[in-house]
Amino acid sequence: MKKQFLLFSLLAMIFLGGCSLLEDVNNTVSYVSDATDYMNEVSKFIEEAPTLAEQAITDEQARVDLENMLQDMKDEMNTFNSLQAPDIAADLHQQIVDQNQQAKDGIDLYLKNIENGTIDPSVLENSEVLQSLQEITSLIDQIKQLGE
Repeated sequence: MKKQFLLFSLLAMIFLGGCSLLEDVNNTVSYVSDATDYMNEVSKFIEEAPTLAEQAITDEQARVDLENMLQDMKDEMNTFNSLQAPDIAADLHQQIVDQNQQAKDGIDLYLKNIENGTIDPSVLENSEVLQSLQEITSLIDQIKQLGE
């Protein structure tokens, strides 16, 4: 009877340990997918924002679109920051959160400039916003490698 109980206990422990491992893998895959989606949004922003900022100098609709794009990017950052990173990606996630904060600070400053009537595309291109976002794409590339 003791042998059967020990065998059952051992099998239960193996099964539960396997479930935990499977859950960790699923969480990592889900996180990598979310990080990849975020990287796509960041890349799109890096590509489109400078052109839109240039257009916003003379086009009121482009200015409104730029403000919306900047606010949407901040929302994307907040969403990404709230993700629960798996242990394997925790350090990279924190680095991205830190870069997001620098980029958000730059976006806030740029939005304030727009409100004050100052639209200078070179400020956006040379600010920490795009530099931080470019750093984020390299960090997310590292996260994607975790999923491979």
